[in-house]
Amino acid sequence: QVSCFKLNGCASPLHCLGLQCYGVFLQILTAGWDELECHRVFNFLWELSNLARKVQTVVSGKPGSARRLELRIRLFCRGVLLSPGSHRSDSAFWLTRILKPWPMVNQARLLYILFGPVSSLDGHVVWQKMIEGPTDESSLKGLADAIKLLYGTEAREWTADDVISLVDELSVVPQEWLMENNARLLLLSGNSICFTFLASKAVNGRAVELARLMVFMALVCEKDLYCMDWAVKMMQKVCKVFSTPWERNNFLQCLENTFAHMLMDMLQAVLAGERDEEDSSFLNLFHLVNAQANFHKEILYLAMGSSSTT
Repeated sequence: QVSCFKLNGCASPLHCLGLQCYGVFLQILTAGWDELECHRVFNFLWELSNLARKVQTVVSGKPGSARRLELRIRLFCRGVLLSPGSHRSDSAFWLTRILKPWPMVNQARLLYILFGPVSSLDGHVVWQKMIEGPTDESSLKGLADAIKLLYGTEAREWTADDVISLVDELSVVPQEWLMENNARLLLLSGNSICFTFLASKAVNGRAVELARLMVFMALVCEKDLYCMDWAVKMMQKVCKVFSTPWERNNFLQCLENTFAHMLMDMLQAVLAGERDEEDSSFLNLFHLVNAQANFHKEILYLAMGSSSTT
């Protein structure tokens, strides 16, 4: 009956420790319980807090139309069910229980509500963050960690295809993301997910889309100071997925065309004088030129290294 423990009962949810205390209590109480018992606990809490109806409201309505409800669902699920400090297997179990009842498109929306970027002022979910411009690691880390959790061995109810489909759906929540933000999320999600996602594009013949993703990965490596040889090695692995030399060569041609088209587009923006306070059009061109140079430098190192050993 304590108001803090109710989904919409606390007067100041952002500054309240009630839900966190509830989460720690639940974590200690259910330690060592088998999954069937924990499933019954989840069903009890789900019904007690009327979460099903509330989640239905936020995943079926327009993003941001019920901002306070989105915030309270986020705080309740993260504070109580996904308590910080929980074992990965426990977190995977509770997150699966939260997401699995819903269709994939709603799972993606709910994942964004739970782990997407929020305003530092009022804690509300920032829906336009991935659409309006390139974002930073901190805005994507929560989503990347959740994806890694679902892809890991602890989440037995999720197949690789499930997680890839979820990432695909996530990239259009609430509208299509900037490709740079897609690339940054994949980088943060780890090698296995990144390769599996890219390989699925290769297998399905989506060479142009794959090439754009690879170029943006190189750009993110340049901007965020990752080793560029990572991007080149990832490209090498993806090239082995193609079943014929023609498909592989077509992808490499698309890759070079993408570099050229993006450079021309950015150069046009600079020449047109499209500048803002940060002079972002010139900075983008600067980063892309360096990304292309460093990307091809790593390829040359590989080529010269292999030729010198033969």
